[in-house]
Amino acid sequence: MKELVEVIAKALVDHPDEVIVTEKSSGKNVVVELRVAPADMGKVIGKQGKIAKAIRSVVKAASSKDNKRVDVDIV
Repeated sequence: MKELVEVIAKALVDHPDEVIVTEKSSGKNVVVELRVAPADMGKVIGKQGKIAKAIRSVVKAASSKDNKRVDVDIV
């Protein structure tokens, strides 16, 4: 899931070299943390959080085949 979030985020931002994605797992729960440059934060979140919600939906759909619960945190 880390790679999926990284590819999506790098396509959205102006500074793709500053995108940092970390993954922490415990059992069936996985937390993916996405860090971007402060100037790119709005592009990743989107108006009223629509892009962030879309990213979470794509990751949730991709993780369902692995029977894991993945949460995406934008830091």
